[in-house]
Amino acid sequence: MGEQYLLEMKGISKSFPGVKALSNVNLQLRAGEVHALLGENGAGKSTLIKVLGGIYHAEEGEIWIDGQKVNIDGVASSRSAGVSIVHQELVLVPYMTVAENIFLGREAGSKFNIRRRQMSEEAQKLLDTYEMHIDADTLVEKLTIAQRQMVEIVKAISFNSKILVMDEPTSSISDKEVGFLFETMRTLTKKGVGIIYISHKMSELEEICDRVTVMRDGQSVGTRVVKETGKDDLIALMVGRELTNYYTRDFQQPGEVILKCEHIADGKMVKDASFELHKGEIIGFAGLVGAGRSETMKAVFGLTPDRKGEVWVEGQQAHIKSPIDALKYGIALVPESRKEEGLYLVQDVQFNSTIEILGQFIRNLRVDFKKEEEITQKYIDMMATKTPSQQQIIGNLSGGNQQKVMIGRWLATDPKILILDEPTRGVDVGAKAEIYAIMNELVKQGMSIIMISSEMPEIINMSDRVYVMNDGRVTGCLSHEDVTQEKIMQLAAK
Repeated sequence: MGEQYLLEMKGISKSFPGVKALSNVNLQLRAGEVHALLGENGAGKSTLIKVLGGIYHAEEGEIWIDGQKVNIDGVASSRSAGVSIVHQELVLVPYMTVAENIFLGREAGSKFNIRRRQMSEEAQKLLDTYEMHIDADTLVEKLTIAQRQMVEIVKAISFNSKILVMDEPTSSISDKEVGFLFETMRTLTKKGVGIIYISHKMSELEEICDRVTVMRDGQSVGTRVVKETGKDDLIALMVGRELTNYYTRDFQQPGEVILKCEHIADGKMVKDASFELHKGEIIGFAGLVGAGRSETMKAVFGLTPDRKGEVWVEGQQAHIKSPIDALKYGIALVPESRKEEGLYLVQDVQFNSTIEILGQFIRNLRVDFKKEEEITQKYIDMMATKTPSQQQIIGNLSGGNQQKVMIGRWLATDPKILILDEPTRGVDVGAKAEIYAIMNELVKQGMSIIMISSEMPEIINMSDRVYVMNDGRVTGCLSHEDVTQEKIMQLAAK
């Protein structure tokens, strides 16, 4: 007899019309381990987890939990088998308390007489058991994103789950909060819970994960012990090739100043930001969460009603009161949250690619469909976007491909200045490398790019110069030759 695993998924296959999403996938999880599930966007990670969570039903394969074969045919049966999933998009009700959220749908007492005190006490006991310093009677809207995540975890565990799946849990929290999250995970594994951990951040694997299973093109291509495996080996498994020169950047002598911003303030988070951008360069904006980087760019782009300070484009003072004004000056902004601020998720790729440039193919209420198709195809090709057709609903594409459509849409406005806010958040290594190569090509052709990023290696390797912000102010600027992680952190905490 071989080892008995807490969870074993054997030979799982799943198809959708025209797509084989999973083909003979195997995954084994031990009690008390954190097991990473790694792979590019579209590799099949989410589909596999949805099969385990009862959202999808596999055509082939078996699922074994604690040595027993289980039939998971819906969310309820998955939960009763001891599986809980903490999804990337948190689904708590903001105007209810922590306790009410944890027991939502299974409140203590009857429909007409809910025993709130009992619920609050039980919730507090759970929170204390897992060493989360949160009051059960607090309204969820008053919690930070990281604390909300903790509540999601407690809610999941309150179903007596033995298997916890965490999908990109650190994509929108600060480094300090990541520390709290990892502590919570260690507390859980000590109690025998097995955790499946989906992440794109290689650095996190070394810190928190015991083993890693890599998926590629709907198949599981290998399981490795994290401590015995190098980062390059994992990337080669994921991508199916060695990613030589992950960051593509040819540094050249930048041209004249194309954008100059002086004493930008928005009356809220941005207090005093001055910087300049040269033609054909990438400037990076670094800083801790809440430093005001995104807010500064929104103010420059005309999204802030009462902006203070001056903006100069190509030596002329620019009067930007709205994004339409910004576009006239040749400025485009790809926002941080593609789902909330960028994409029309229920619309197709074509709609999302051309929505900013309707005037290029609609004249006197007549639509030139051929032109619309040509423009869409141009940016699908330029960005190497993987989509079955222009009519594919964009919500069905992987995160990396959604991001490529977003960048393509703003490139279609033919900007001189492109602002990219977290351009590779939630994007896999292969797509990241492609986005870096595209950025490099754009600046070689004379475009100028401002990149906000929380990923230090990205900032350090891609920027000609790095501006650092703290508490709404620019605290310093580092040249490409001078920039180090330590110098950025010193300025970010200044």
